[in-house]
Amino acid sequence: MTAQPVWRPAYIGIGSNLEEPRAQVLRAWEHLKRLPDTRAVRLSPLYRSRPFGPLAQPDFVNAVAGLLTRLDARALLRELKAIETAFGRQPGPRWGPRIIDLDLLVQGGEQCAEPDLVLPHPGIVERNFVLYPLADIAPDLDVPGLGPVSELKARLAPEGLGRLEQSERE
Repeated sequence: MTAQPVWRPAYIGIGSNLEEPRAQVLRAWEHLKRLPDTRAVRLSPLYRSRPFGPLAQPDFVNAVAGLLTRLDARALLRELKAIETAFGRQPGPRWGPRIIDLDLLVQGGEQCAEPDLVLPHPGIVERNFVLYPLADIAPDLDVPGLGPVSELKARLAPEGLGRLEQSERE
């Protein structure tokens, strides 16, 4: 008898700053709900954030999705890239504007540092637009090698970050 893959938690950062960003984030959530061998559990509140990096561009809308998945990290990352492609994301400058950005932040207790896959996601500890929404849905999550989300969040000011009002989320 072959063992079934184990259900593991995974957290996905979602961001957009082009073509109605709020709508793009919510549309991405709908796509995440349809991933194979995956259950979409929770979407954080939406946040408006200043762009990260040196390029002048519109503000982002960000959220974090909590999933349970049987997919391994590479398979999940392939699915995320396929969603980005379906949305029409084009290669562009690092930290540039984008219609959708899906980042695999954390998957279970996995740690990996390979050219095409780094877990937990690099830079997670310096990005309030990731840690604040992640803390809304998983404050007790222990980010492998880094510590509890609530402690990581406490180290970052909410500068340039604001939760969207309910009317802005609908």
